[in-house]
Amino acid sequence: MSIDQSTAAKVAKLARIKVEEDDLPALAQEFNAVLGFIEQLNEVDVEGIEPMVSVTPMRLKRRVDEVTDGDQQEKILSNAPDAREGFFAVPKVVE
Repeated sequence: MSIDQSTAAKVAKLARIKVEEDDLPALAQEFNAVLGFIEQLNEVDVEGIEPMVSVTPMRLKRRVDEVTDGDQQEKILSNAPDAREGFFAVPKVVE
């Protein structure tokens, strides 16, 4: 896949980034370099490789999932512009 100047301009517009007309060739070239790197990564055989947390072997620290500051429903809902039956009430936005 190759990115031309018009595609680079479209991507810049979608990203709401102002790019001068003179800079579009360089931007298109950078996009193509990134896509080339992605294609290189796709060629790597990762069959049987386990996902890692870090590059060094380590285990994630585990802790008991405990509620430490609960029972504040009234206090939290006191800031709500509209609360009903113990919940935040929001206006319907989808018809």
